[in-house]
Amino acid sequence: MSSNIKMIHFLQHELAVSSAEMNVLLHHPEQAHAPLHIILWQYGLITIEQLTQVFDWLEAQA
Repeated sequence: MSSNIKMIHFLQHELAVSSAEMNVLLHHPEQAHAPLHIILWQYGLITIEQLTQVFDWLEAQA
């Protein structure tokens, strides 16, 4: 499974980011320049605590 798919799975299943939100973000022009989790946080779709969870998850994946 690619890292992007793993990230999307984590965001949807662990942080309850909806499929509709993910679809909008995946087609957002900023997506090419910033990671999905940062865009989610910038637009208020995840909290700072959830962003910290993402960073912890990313560290565990390394």
